[in-house]
Amino acid sequence: MKTKQLTFVAVTIGFLLGALAPAATAQQAEDTPFRAADFEYGDRFRLPDGQAPEIWNPAKRKLLEGGPMVGGTVRATDPRTYCAMAAAGYDFIWVEMQHEAISWEQVARFWRTCPGPAAPGARVAYADEREIQHATDMGAAVIVVPTVDSVEEAQEAVNWTYFPPLGRRSAGGGQGASEIWNNVPGGYRQTWNDNVVLILMIETLEGVENAREIARIPGVTGLFAASGDLGNFSGFGEGDEEYEALITEVATAAKDAGIHACAPLRWANRPDFTCFQAGTEAANIRRGVAAELQQAAERYASTGGGGAGRTPSEAGAVLANLTAECGSITYEADCYAAVESAASAAGSMSDSDQAQISRRVREIIAANPGQAGRIREIAAEGGLDVR
Repeated sequence: MKTKQLTFVAVTIGFLLGALAPAATAQQAEDTPFRAADFEYGDRFRLPDGQAPEIWNPAKRKLLEGGPMVGGTVRATDPRTYCAMAAAGYDFIWVEMQHEAISWEQVARFWRTCPGPAAPGARVAYADEREIQHATDMGAAVIVVPTVDSVEEAQEAVNWTYFPPLGRRSAGGGQGASEIWNNVPGGYRQTWNDNVVLILMIETLEGVENAREIARIPGVTGLFAASGDLGNFSGFGEGDEEYEALITEVATAAKDAGIHACAPLRWANRPDFTCFQAGTEAANIRRGVAAELQQAAERYASTGGGGAGRTPSEAGAVLANLTAECGSITYEADCYAAVESAASAAGSMSDSDQAQISRRVREIIAANPGQAGRIREIAAEGGLDVR
């Protein structure tokens, strides 16, 4: 009888302990603080197994194809000007938000009016949550961040460009997600991280020093070797050994990390560069007008007006480029490159064409006293008489 009683007591205790165990485990779980680092990200935004994300961003597609990816630059505030640039053949449009007094409302109107065919893009002012998310929420598919000096700053750019789990971009809506890209294959949220292009500009000596680490951060698409400001921060210019070593270091950092090296379009002939910034809308207008007037003059001459039987000039394209890059100097290096190219081309032209080019360079020298010495020096080195 005692044995039966003892067995009953043991079974009862075991039952009670078993019943209390889940409660104890639950209590223990309640006492354990939540740790974000231990959390496993869910599959809500994951594409079905076997389905690769489609690349709907034309700029990203061009890079994946090996480039070159070329972006036009817009500094104006008029949507018609933006639309003309967006339809001109560029892969993306770089709206200048660092150095111009353009509002995000104006930029939003650009992209809403002409979301393509060039991908909307912007050079923001700095790596900041508000700045970058204004661009992405309004529709930008290419983000350019200037003056990146450190790994920490580069990581901030990644954080606010990408959705989790790679970044920390908030799902805030905006016309980008709801209007411009709302029908992209696979869904905007699901495919954004695969389609956005993030370019970080290396413009300072500190940026060059940290370029190799910056290039290895997941999410960085390319490093931009900033031709103007690397001269500004180093005190040297194109062709100087010290300057060229900085450019080489940035390009090497990108290449070794397996990402893209970006630069001004005039560097398209330099090895290792696959993405480029082209001219502004103002430069394109000046270049187009100069070429149009030159063509008109040649046609007029061919009819007998102004001198029958004249040989068409070869100087038209050279004069157009000089006018575009030096008529109102935005980037000194671009103007110097245009003068160097003009001097080189003039050597094989007729005396009358050489005279036209020399005259135009003299006008540029007179209009730009701050750059006159360097322009005169470049012209002389190329054999162009500008006395």
